[in-house]
Amino acid sequence: MNEAAIANAKRGFSFYARIYRKILVQDLKSKMSYRADFIISTFGMIMTNTVGFMSFYILFKNFPSINGWNYHEMLFLYGFSLIALTPLQCLFDNNWSLRYSVESGDFIKYCFRPINIFFYFISEVFDVKGLGQLVFGVAVLSYAWSSLAIPVTVGTLCLLVLLLITASLFMIAIMNFAAATCFWMLRSGYVMILMFRFKDYARYPASIFDGLFRIIFTFVIPIAFIAYYPGLVILHPDNIPLLSKLSPVIGVLFFWLSYKFWMLGATRYDGTGS
Repeated sequence: MNEAAIANAKRGFSFYARIYRKILVQDLKSKMSYRADFIISTFGMIMTNTVGFMSFYILFKNFPSINGWNYHEMLFLYGFSLIALTPLQCLFDNNWSLRYSVESGDFIKYCFRPINIFFYFISEVFDVKGLGQLVFGVAVLSYAWSSLAIPVTVGTLCLLVLLLITASLFMIAIMNFAAATCFWMLRSGYVMILMFRFKDYARYPASIFDGLFRIIFTFVIPIAFIAYYPGLVILHPDNIPLLSKLSPVIGVLFFWLSYKFWMLGATRYDGTGS
């Protein structure tokens, strides 16, 4: 294990980029051999998001605002959250299969390759249908951005990209933590499902929740950082909360902790599947 760690340390970004490109090509080839499945799943993803969009429309047709947030501001958070969740959907979808690999004993194969275990396992799957979510999210965010008359500048767009990356790190970290519980407990799928369902609350401002839930969604299960706190930087640039300013640092730290937790379970795995 020490020799593997030393070998990994000597390998930089370019090495893993080349490996990932090769794995990605093979994965896409296998998926495109079943084009009907790809088309149906992509269509299903678009329809799911369309239903979510319609629920927003129906809600705000009856209530012009929610706790001071109007329709287009809420739509901004909705589109922002869809884009922020796309990296999780596309790049980290294999976390859903982790518990099956651990329980069956197949995960042991990842422990003997001379590359990072986390990278090797996660890179095996690229969920193409997540790109449909990305397109839908960009369309919703663009519409909300235009309706709110937010200035479009190079600085604002660069800030938006930074905030989206930051937001993505939070949801990826949440699912890393949830997936890694399978190294210590059986039937951890319930943890994955529960944590994933929390993403639906990310599209709502944390200010609409009462004190207890606001604390939970900020400091325990930080879904408020997926859209609300980053969104405030764009929507209310004259009154940016401290947590919004610190979100990039907190996001990187939270992702790093989830990675360490995931790796802790992986390095302690004994291959028994129990």
